[in-house]
Amino acid sequence: MATKKDIEPQKTQRDSIGTVLYGLYLLFLLLSVVVLVRIAYLQLFYKPDPAIAAWFKPKSEKIVLEPMRGAIIARDGRLLAMSTPMYQVYMDCTVMKNAFKDQPEKEEEWREKAKALAVGLSGIYGDKPWKDYYDLIIRSREAGKAYVRIGRRIDHETMKKVSALPLFCEGANRGGFLPRKFDSRQYPYGTLARRTIGYVKDNSKSDGNNMIGLEGRFDYVLHGKEGVEWMKVTDNRDRIHNYDSVYVRPEDGFDLRTTLDIDIQDIADQALRRQIEESPKVEGGCAIVMDVETGAIRAMVNLLRDSVSGRMNESYNMAIGRAGEPGSVFKSTTLMSLLEDGKVSLSDEIPTNHGAVKGFAIDNHIIDYERENHTNRISVLHGFEISSNYVFRRLAIDAYGSAPGKMIDRLYRYKLGEAFDFDLDGFQTPTIPSPSSPYWSNTDLGSVAIGYSVSITPLHTITFYNAIAGKGRMMKPYLVESIEENGIVREKRGPSVLNGSICSRATADTLTRALMRVTEEGTGKLQLGSARCQVAGKTGTARIAQAGGGYTNAKGQIQYQATFVGFFPAEAPKYTTIVVLYSNPGTGILYGGTLPAKAFREIVDKVYALDSKSGELLTEKGPMPKWN
Repeated sequence: MATKKDIEPQKTQRDSIGTVLYGLYLLFLLLSVVVLVRIAYLQLFYKPDPAIAAWFKPKSEKIVLEPMRGAIIARDGRLLAMSTPMYQVYMDCTVMKNAFKDQPEKEEEWREKAKALAVGLSGIYGDKPWKDYYDLIIRSREAGKAYVRIGRRIDHETMKKVSALPLFCEGANRGGFLPRKFDSRQYPYGTLARRTIGYVKDNSKSDGNNMIGLEGRFDYVLHGKEGVEWMKVTDNRDRIHNYDSVYVRPEDGFDLRTTLDIDIQDIADQALRRQIEESPKVEGGCAIVMDVETGAIRAMVNLLRDSVSGRMNESYNMAIGRAGEPGSVFKSTTLMSLLEDGKVSLSDEIPTNHGAVKGFAIDNHIIDYERENHTNRISVLHGFEISSNYVFRRLAIDAYGSAPGKMIDRLYRYKLGEAFDFDLDGFQTPTIPSPSSPYWSNTDLGSVAIGYSVSITPLHTITFYNAIAGKGRMMKPYLVESIEENGIVREKRGPSVLNGSICSRATADTLTRALMRVTEEGTGKLQLGSARCQVAGKTGTARIAQAGGGYTNAKGQIQYQATFVGFFPAEAPKYTTIVVLYSNPGTGILYGGTLPAKAFREIVDKVYALDSKSGELLTEKGPMPKWN
């Protein structure tokens, strides 16, 4: 049995333990309060030093997400320009270098894989020996380069082959494989219609210099809208999406459906190219094929000879950007004005007067005509057939000499005095002299009547002739049918009218008959008289004004613009076409009835044979009114 003496020490010991435990309880309670207060402070009030916090946070990087650029397609859906994914491979040549520092056998194994990689790269790219690739990888590894470009850009299929090579098949962290994706612009038909389609390397925004043609004019449609993504780098150097930041999805660009017919474009390109290549005196030229009913451009070719290589390139759009004096093709505007104002009929005759009009050189065509036909009178129609300068100067001066403004006003009605809205940038504004100008001279009316003292582009000329084919209705030329998204039309553009009636139907029919006589009996007979269908057209030959003034350069050489323009089939017009060639300065003359007419003939014959459905249309006959 325990005594009182034994119990008291035990009680004292328990009291001491309790006191200690109680003290510890209070201490931990106090510490808990402090921690809670500290947590509350950190959550609600504390703001770390940004400079220090930046060392502990994963760095975020703003990535601009490029949209897929819209396609440019032909009228039948064939792709003229499209964006496809391309890849540029880079290599981190420093991967596992530090890990293998004390393991030479591992480093040697890595280099053997690098050798096998080099052999594979040489085989796939085919641009240099495998030793060059191997030396590049080893040099870069020793120099500590972590982002080395490998080869050229490749497509997806080739990238899959590259990614399966030794080392690269191990990914980024162990093999150093760093592919970068680009959307590359592809042009399936090469240089065909390139100046019209335009050019862009990727989907970068146009700065006014790096884009031309439809690519440049409709960049706002094709480009789409960029997106934004924030990425952060992990400890393993992987890049992952930062979900604390805003993500904006890119919006792909819309597609452009054009009016271009790639088959007709190819026909026109070959026809023009053949005439330029076979004649060194030709600097270059252009050709346009337009649908009569709608004004849709089915082909637009621009070929300029390279002064060094001699090759034909689509380097400048002469069809819309090269304005000049058109020459005799402009006589149709004079004849239209005379017919509309009731001044003449095709059967009217005027004195030949030995080809002399006051203020102008003698027209030798009339001298020849007088000698061959033993007459001193010539009909308006025959003057048009032989493209007599005398006849049309005389007719214009007799009819409008007292009121030249009336004829000039008609030219504006024909839209020959303005650069109307067109689907390409660079459309030149024409120049027509004004009788109210202090620079107007007594000879200007006679010059304008035969296509001098005015300056217009080939597109202006073909638009006017297309209105004749359209019985007086002038359609606006255009290149874009619609703006589409995944085949769904978002904006329909289509045909529109520039002038509902530039002349009466009777005048248009009379002009058509006169243009048919040019190819049957006149200056276009040699090349177009035996075309596969009847052509109504006009030749034109004009000297090109030189920079220093006048038509002769310092060497006494002259440069010519030669044109053939018309429509076919004459009785039921479907297409209007113009071919313009520009000569180099020289001593010879380039006539509209020669090379341009030959190219025009090739276009007519091949377009005629292109579509079996058009055969019935192209041979359709219809009654024509008698001449006025």
